[in-house]
Amino acid sequence: MLLSTILSILGLGAIVYVLFTLAVYALPFFVAMTVGFYVYEREAGVLAAIIAAFLSGAATLILGQIAFATVRSIPIRLAIDAFYAIPAGVAGFHAIRGLSEIGSASENWSLAFGSIGALVIGITAWVRVAALSGPEESPPTTTTERGENRTANDQQDLVRDR
Repeated sequence: MLLSTILSILGLGAIVYVLFTLAVYALPFFVAMTVGFYVYEREAGVLAAIIAAFLSGAATLILGQIAFATVRSIPIRLAIDAFYAIPAGVAGFHAIRGLSEIGSASENWSLAFGSIGALVIGITAWVRVAALSGPEESPPTTTTERGENRTANDQQDLVRDR
């Protein structure tokens, strides 16, 4: 009994860890599945559907990363981030609600746990999408004769100090 409880908790923890890790990829996965089913329904074959699904999912992820990394407008970056975080929140809602129903929670508690899970997983995906673009670049610095670090924008001050 004790061993099954411990293994259940470890299994649930592993499932939640995978859910948090893969939350960023909810939108590319959705696009890949949609394209794959579309290609398969057009009788192109299973192999063509798998290849099309893989390429479309990879393109969605890569184009999103490139767009988020190159665009400096805050509203557009927020829109791109939301575009990836909202499907992750929906997936988190359904996953956590399903896990809570397995644990015999009532309907109201399942909805409450699912809503909390959607919020937490959506925020996690939001942060991870921002992290996928890499660190912010800082302006190049130059060292003065006094050993002070100055940015390229401070060149006028650097000339005046000499």
